[in-house]
Amino acid sequence: MQAVVLAAGKGTRLRPLTEDKPKGMVEVDGKPILTHCFDQLVDLGAEKLVVVVGYKKEVIISHYDDEYRGVPITYAHQREQKGLAHALLTVEDHVDEDFMLMLGDNIFNANLQDVVKRQREDRADAAFLVEEVPWEEASRYGVCVTNDYGEIIEVVEKPDEPESNLVMTGFYTFTPEIFHACHLVQPSNRGEYEISEAVDLLIRSGRTIDAIGIDGWRMDIGYPEDRDEAEKRLQAEVEEA
Repeated sequence: MQAVVLAAGKGTRLRPLTEDKPKGMVEVDGKPILTHCFDQLVDLGAEKLVVVVGYKKEVIISHYDDEYRGVPITYAHQREQKGLAHALLTVEDHVDEDFMLMLGDNIFNANLQDVVKRQREDRADAAFLVEEVPWEEASRYGVCVTNDYGEIIEVVEKPDEPESNLVMTGFYTFTPEIFHACHLVQPSNRGEYEISEAVDLLIRSGRTIDAIGIDGWRMDIGYPEDRDEAEKRLQAEVEEA
């Protein structure tokens, strides 16, 4: 299975840590966020890494070059950051099979393998790692509504009044059908091409998307304090091992 990593963001909220580097190169527990991502994807069986770069892309390319742990890396350039669906379309020519998608600003210690396993069972057209958050925080995320079978029947990006407190986490598996959906996405009120809208188009076309509840934790490294918290958690696990 191939793996796509989205790493084009500027990381404005992480400044000054991102003054001279993209967000994915900010170090957490002694190594860049992207290294954490790549290690997990290679361990999950990624045969190819397709990395979407943008802001200060040369820092990423010079650091990793064309392979990581023997797995080839292909880079796709997102010239303008117009949302995740827009970013995903930059890799369309490089992906021709089911693939993993990871946001390159997340640190995971969770059951990612369960998502990959579900995709390989050919039961679903996509699978997402999801988690429950406090209701008052749900409006910050892509909110998932599920049926009694654990299938996602609706995704709404940052809703004012969430119907659920189940949210997407930043790790997904897809078939190439997602690219067709991304082409149909229209800009949101924020002016971005949202991945949630592409997912909703898949659902409305009759595709099956499974929700896999998180077992463990993940941190979206949006602010310096998120980086600090992720480091504490990783170091605590080493101490407990």
